[in-house]
Amino acid sequence: MYLKGSRCDSNKCAIERRNAAPGMHGYRRGKLSEYGVRLREKQRLKRFYGLFERQFRRYFEIASRSKQNTGEVLLVLMERRLDNVVHRLGFAPNRASARQLVTHGHVFVNNRACNIPSLLLKVGDTITVARQGEKDKERRIVLKDATARPRSLTLVKLYMTENPQPMPDFLERVEGETPEGRVTRMPTRGDVDPRIQEIREQLIIEFCSR
Repeated sequence: MYLKGSRCDSNKCAIERRNAAPGMHGYRRGKLSEYGVRLREKQRLKRFYGLFERQFRRYFEIASRSKQNTGEVLLVLMERRLDNVVHRLGFAPNRASARQLVTHGHVFVNNRACNIPSLLLKVGDTITVARQGEKDKERRIVLKDATARPRSLTLVKLYMTENPQPMPDFLERVEGETPEGRVTRMPTRGDVDPRIQEIREQLIIEFCSR
C-alpha cells in the first residue's frame, strides 16, 4: 500500500514534500552541524537502496578494503544488488517491489532460483522471471513460491509497459515471452541511479571512518 510507484515521481504524488524537517517546528530548526550533514547523507543513501544499518556497514567494510576509491566502490556495490538490478531492468516500478519479487522466488539468476535480494551480481550473470513450473533442478530446490505463477510474468510485463525507464549502460534487456536481463560489465560511478547521482559519498566515508 505504501510502496512508491511511478506516481510518486510525478507532480500527482499525494505525499507532501517540503524543504524542511518533519514536525511543526521544522522550519525553525537551526543549521545542521558537520556531524548532522554527514549523518543525513549516510541515511539518505541507506534509505534510497532500502538497507539496514548492519548491511550498510558490511558494504562499507568491503569498500574500505578495496584499493580503489572507497566512495565509488561503495556506490558500485549498491548498484550490483539483485533487487536494484531487477528494478533498473524495469521488472519492478521500485526497489521495494523488486525486493518482494525476489524474496517470493519469482526471479532466477543464471537459471537458478534465488530469493536473496542482497546478492551481488557479477559480469555475465543473467536475470530472468520464473516461468510456470520452473524449478531449480541443479540444486533440486523448489522454493515455496518459485514455481512461479503466470501472474508474475503478467505483472513484470505490465510494469515494463507502464513504467518505461532508461536502461543503464552496464545492463542489457532482452524482451520476449520471458523478459531477461544481463550484466554486461561492472557498473561505475556514472551508472548510479540519476536520482542519487548528486550524493556526496566522501561525506559518508568521513562519517563511517570516524
